[in-house]
Amino acid sequence: MSVNANDVWNDCLTFIKDNIQPQAYKTWFEPIKPVKLTENALSVQVPSKFFYEWLEEHYVKLLKVALTKSLGEGAKLVYIIRMENTYGNREPFTEKIPSANRHSHAPQEIDVPVRSKSPELKNPFVIPGIRNVKIESQLNPNYNFDNFLEGDSNRLARSAGMAVANKPGGTSFNPLLIFGGVGLGKTHLAHAIGVEIKDKYPERTVLYISAEKFTQQYIESVKKNTRNDFIHFYQLIDVLIIDDVQFLSGKSGTQDVFFHIFNHLHQNGKQVILTSDKAPVDMQDIEQRLLSRFKWGLSAELQTPDFETRISILKNKLYKDGVEMSDDIIDYVAKNIKTNVRELEGAIISLIAQSSFNKKEVTLDLAQQVVEKFVKNTKREVSIDYIQKVVSDYFEMDVSTLQSKTRKRHIVQARQLAMFFAKKFTKASLASIGTQIGKRDHATVLHACKTVDNLAETDKQFKKYIEDLTKKFS
Repeated sequence: MSVNANDVWNDCLTFIKDNIQPQAYKTWFEPIKPVKLTENALSVQVPSKFFYEWLEEHYVKLLKVALTKSLGEGAKLVYIIRMENTYGNREPFTEKIPSANRHSHAPQEIDVPVRSKSPELKNPFVIPGIRNVKIESQLNPNYNFDNFLEGDSNRLARSAGMAVANKPGGTSFNPLLIFGGVGLGKTHLAHAIGVEIKDKYPERTVLYISAEKFTQQYIESVKKNTRNDFIHFYQLIDVLIIDDVQFLSGKSGTQDVFFHIFNHLHQNGKQVILTSDKAPVDMQDIEQRLLSRFKWGLSAELQTPDFETRISILKNKLYKDGVEMSDDIIDYVAKNIKTNVRELEGAIISLIAQSSFNKKEVTLDLAQQVVEKFVKNTKREVSIDYIQKVVSDYFEMDVSTLQSKTRKRHIVQARQLAMFFAKKFTKASLASIGTQIGKRDHATVLHACKTVDNLAETDKQFKKYIEDLTKKFS
């Protein structure tokens, strides 16, 4: 009896159903349709590009196991992306492909071998003297400059990134440190620089690695007594990209080895790119000699995107997913999701998913329901502006008075409390807090936080201020 695509997919579904939550199964596996089976390749139809990306991001291992059980080793999955228009007629359409075939209505096929998207670093310790070793870059080609949209919040960092990509190791931006809060695009920009360099200079060795993985590799090298090989491996890199460098805090051995690697690369005209959730001045437990290296080049901050940039991000996302949506719905989402880009894209994906799965047109009502649930389920970050307003109202003064240069005791205390709560409830750097609260420097903010901590222990009235205000931010 010959096996067909339906048999294989039903076999896979039986296994998948036993291994995930019912809601996840209903949302991400029921809409998939088996199309054809060719030798060991199963073709399945999915409703959109984001749907395919979601499966690859979250369920690739599950799909691999299920398919291997059914078809054996070497099993392959081919996605056919066939989208339905969310407006009016239900004609299928494909991703808007920027080519002569943009308006083609044929389904798009993506041949995807079932494997992990992030292979392990190839040969992380090499024999000293061997220079032709192949090093996988670990870059994600989906993170590129084309889909990293420019706005006031990221212009400096993006421009510096482009300059580095055009002339790695040959600009004054070495190292380039990109810092900012969660979900603002640090990792995306770091990958984009690497991808652009690989495109322009294919002969250069580029490596992207998280500080956490770098630390794990170093620990392993100490265990195996291959520390010198570890250092030598990293000295072969032309462009080294280290993500979340703040993870090195408190790890003196890793910092020491990174210091030597950094010096070697810098002295030999190699490019170093770092990302961090803090500015160098705010990094705790990082050795001073390393911090001074970080400051040699450029530190560029990624800030929360403004309204116009948020609109551009949403329109770009919709365009790439081949979905049309009215301007008033896009405006509504952009006005209500402000914290970061990741949340913004997450909200629009939820909205497309709701529309796609429930066969509903995307309306303002549907957008309000999705955004309301999304905002409710997302921990909101209190803004520095909001903190200043709450503190000013509590002490019955204007925000302008709070920010003024006056040294009157009650105003100084109010200002110090605003700085204290800004440090406690936001991810902003001390320098950023100082700039926004009366154009002070980071040292003033640090002093304010220490003063508030001391007064909380010695002054009962001041302790009550802190308790009252904390309730307002909870």
